[in-house]
Amino acid sequence: MIFMNTLKYLQTHEYLLDVDLWRLFANLEELTQTSLGFVNSLFGIIKDYVDTSETSSSLDFISVLTKYFRGSLCQSHQTYCLNYSAAIFYLESLRQRDDFGIYLKWCEQNEQCRRLHLPELLVAPLQRLTRYPLLLKNIWKRSMDSAEKIIIYSIKEKVEKSIRDLEGKVKWLDNFQKFRYLQEIIVWPPLWDRDKRFFVPECLKHIFKEHMAENILSPTNRHLLYEGKLTLAESTRFLDAYLFLFNDFLLVTKTKRNKKKLGGSDPGLMCPSLTPELQAVIKEGGSCTVLDQPIPLDRLVVKSIEPLHVSVFGLRNAFLIQHENRYRQCTAAFLLQAQTENIKKTWMAQITTAISCFTKNQETKKIPLFTLPTESSEI
Repeated sequence: MIFMNTLKYLQTHEYLLDVDLWRLFANLEELTQTSLGFVNSLFGIIKDYVDTSETSSSLDFISVLTKYFRGSLCQSHQTYCLNYSAAIFYLESLRQRDDFGIYLKWCEQNEQCRRLHLPELLVAPLQRLTRYPLLLKNIWKRSMDSAEKIIIYSIKEKVEKSIRDLEGKVKWLDNFQKFRYLQEIIVWPPLWDRDKRFFVPECLKHIFKEHMAENILSPTNRHLLYEGKLTLAESTRFLDAYLFLFNDFLLVTKTKRNKKKLGGSDPGLMCPSLTPELQAVIKEGGSCTVLDQPIPLDRLVVKSIEPLHVSVFGLRNAFLIQHENRYRQCTAAFLLQAQTENIKKTWMAQITTAISCFTKNQETKKIPLFTLPTESSEI
């Protein structure tokens, strides 16, 4: 609150006007009021019990627990937590500025901050949310009334479910944001640019409507399992490659960096879950251009290459990716080099596991086709 109120004060005096309060603090004000109300009510019950210990037989927490945990307490925490990872990333981008750095240092000198920095304070509501089930469990253990224990236990279950739901929402939101950035950074060249063998006159290019990249990289349809930077060997050169392993296909791209950074790119808007390599590409206004086409996992073959076969080319930690058609003919091959042997093994293991899972899922989908009525087997 010290950081937020100070920033509000500075903005009223026309300083740091471009800093977005919501992106940094979200609903912190509402969350603080709700949390403080809960704590005051909780200690109020304890105080009343102590003051009237001679006439009161037990502590009555039910009304307070029901009011807050079935009310706005968990919802306020969820709203804050969903913004947390983006807020931390936004904060990191702002800390590079001198004026914002002065503001941070001034706030940190406040005694109430106890020498803690803003990132350490922003994480506190997340930690508090995860401790609520422990608080409820301890109250439940010490309760002597069976009816009261049932109510407290049900509230604890509700809070735990809320935390599980939040974890799912955070993962979904993170996945959605990441796919949105992938759609922007991944370039899908048209057929005539991908392969010079195919000649398409300008007057006929409108016929070849490529499948929208937004649909191919839709977070509702697929999941990104693994990604990383590798080196792609071509006949006369090595290229910086970046591979995306999804749950149903592998995408091989080459990274292109612009020497001039894009003026319109805002690092504060970047997705925090992007790898440092992709963040660097975006900051430099670069892109990842798709080579060939997506390789379906049921058409993908991965093979380890022994150093003996490729050492003459200066390759180490190499492995081969093959794209086969439905007739098991190889239509494309990518000779890739990892930085270390362990990275190579990790990539091969990830691809092999993804292929196995995809195959099992496909077989599961086919099962209903074979569970036909018994008379069909006699035909």
